[in-house]
Amino acid sequence: MASTVDLLPLKKALALLPQRFKGPGGVVGVVADGKVLATQAWGYADMATGKAMTVTTRLPICSISKQFTCAVLLDMLGDPARLDGRVADFLPNLQGRLPTVANLCNMQSGLRDYWAMTVLHGARHDGVFSREDALPLLAHMRTVHFAPGQRYSYSNGNFRILAELLEAHSGRTLAELYARRLFEPANMHTAELTADTSVPADGVVGYEGNESVGFFPASNGIYWIGDAGISASMEDMLAWESYIDATRDDPQGLYRRLAQPQTFSDGKSASYGFGLSYGQLGDVALTGHGGALRGFRLHRLHAASKRLSVVVLFNHEADAYEAASMVMRAALGQPEPVITRQLVAPEWEGRYLDRENGLLLDISIGDGQINAHYATSGETLGADMGTIASSPMMKLRRDGEVIELERLRENLVSVAGRIAGVSASDLAGRYFSPELDGTLEIKAAGNALSGRFHGMLGDGLVHPVYPVGADVFVLSCRRSMDAPAPGNWTIQIKRNEAGDVCGLMIGCWLARNVSYQKIG
Repeated sequence: MASTVDLLPLKKALALLPQRFKGPGGVVGVVADGKVLATQAWGYADMATGKAMTVTTRLPICSISKQFTCAVLLDMLGDPARLDGRVADFLPNLQGRLPTVANLCNMQSGLRDYWAMTVLHGARHDGVFSREDALPLLAHMRTVHFAPGQRYSYSNGNFRILAELLEAHSGRTLAELYARRLFEPANMHTAELTADTSVPADGVVGYEGNESVGFFPASNGIYWIGDAGISASMEDMLAWESYIDATRDDPQGLYRRLAQPQTFSDGKSASYGFGLSYGQLGDVALTGHGGALRGFRLHRLHAASKRLSVVVLFNHEADAYEAASMVMRAALGQPEPVITRQLVAPEWEGRYLDRENGLLLDISIGDGQINAHYATSGETLGADMGTIASSPMMKLRRDGEVIELERLRENLVSVAGRIAGVSASDLAGRYFSPELDGTLEIKAAGNALSGRFHGMLGDGLVHPVYPVGADVFVLSCRRSMDAPAPGNWTIQIKRNEAGDVCGLMIGCWLARNVSYQKIG
């Protein structure tokens, strides 16, 4: 159906963006019924030179690139299974069943995220990650989060493998495949693959920081391809949205094929497929994806039933998803969401350990809501004096000192128990991971603990380590090669029959349950 957009609330929403999402610069665009309805650019692409941000300024669209990688795959091969036999070439040490190419496309491979794993391999946030570094890192992997197809877990390495498969199969570079199969048909005249993040297109500068501490240029030195790497202007991105609309009724239209509903191996509906995340805004179904690199945040949303698309590109680290959602709500005529606050049972508060996944569930109460931190970023859940709390992403059920958690989009159900006791003082030492062929050195300096990783990518920075409870610690990593950083790594001590520390298990949401043996 054709959309009907009231321009007044849309214009108000666009005007609010620079004030609500403060930073050096940004650009937004809206497509309705295949036509560009509105664009707005503000601020600076480079604060040092005063270069203005415009609709023709190309920015790295980061993980939004994933749908383009999958589009090349579907356009060139039709059936992803045609490349299943080649996946083993990139995962020679993986134990158990290998993921299929469709598992890679749908974030159902179970593979740990290779950008998170760079931390354990000794990479520094300001280091260089070359094209040649990726495949050896992936080849180290022996274990997975879950059996392929069983659950969802975001893994950029899936799409790095896809890029290598596409280039090997076609005999062409991914840059050529993007250009010939996607950018030219969609009239994305200036979009291109710029895999080296140290040289941004058009001299655009990404900025870390915020209003409180100020903004400073981000330094990036990673090479990525397939999982990210495309640079595009707002004009390019809106051309893509118009192309989607023009091919909406074609059964073989690329976006229509990308957006086909996917399922898990148990038949349950999945919320991610072929580089697209599925969601809702009110009662309107959306497809879209975000992107992030240190200094950049980006998001696009598409409402097929309303023939509406919104794209937001920032050269700073404000919440591009929330900005795109705000504009989409205005275009759809939806009101801003109302936050309900009520008394929350104090028994919720505390730290809980999900032993199966090796992750902390950290719960605090504030302003009549539950704030839970389990995955990469925190989430706000509605609750009352009862024993159930929920958000669109997660549902918690409290039974005394145990919480059953359900991650709706990931097809994950697990149990976390409250952490009690006092952390022991015998964590310091050297630990070796056979899977990584790397070490973790934990030292005590006075009453403070710190950890440092050593591996194929070098000697990492020192990270603070904090006690949580009996034999549970967290190692804090707030900056890494990719953005956002892993955050807290949960450390669980392993002891032998004599009660001595013999190893540990470390993990974060993107890379869980990595085992280490104590060697000194």
